[in-house]
Amino acid sequence: MESIGQYLKCERELRGISLEELAKTTRIPAKNVALLEANRFSDLPGEVFTKGFIRAYAKAVGLSAESTLARFEGGKEPAPESIPSPLALSGEPERGRRFGMAIAVVVLLILFTLALSIVLQPRQRNTPAELSQAPASQSLLGAGQGA
Repeated sequence: MESIGQYLKCERELRGISLEELAKTTRIPAKNVALLEANRFSDLPGEVFTKGFIRAYAKAVGLSAESTLARFEGGKEPAPESIPSPLALSGEPERGRRFGMAIAVVVLLILFTLALSIVLQPRQRNTPAELSQAPASQSLLGAGQGA
């Protein structure tokens, strides 16, 4: 059975389509089309892109995209099944994170309270005491004379 790259190249050549023409039609760089035909999938950007390239290539050549992708999936070497390692479930890291968050919240609350007390502190007038008392006493005397 021929590989997917050989199959695609053979179908392209049967239809008389050049590599550059296919690259323009599919908007896949010619380098990536050549890599696809050479079955060098590890040199392509990723599996999602590879599948997209195969789909676009198949449509441009006039093949069924789904059957071509199925052929690609069937020809791939199966990945070795690996048993996932068990996750270490420990309450300590989560507990430590919560404790750290509680400390941070308390510190922020203290800083917020301090900033609020500075901002809302009553403003003192910067006028000297004798100047501020003199007009008040004159205004009281003046109010009494007018009555």
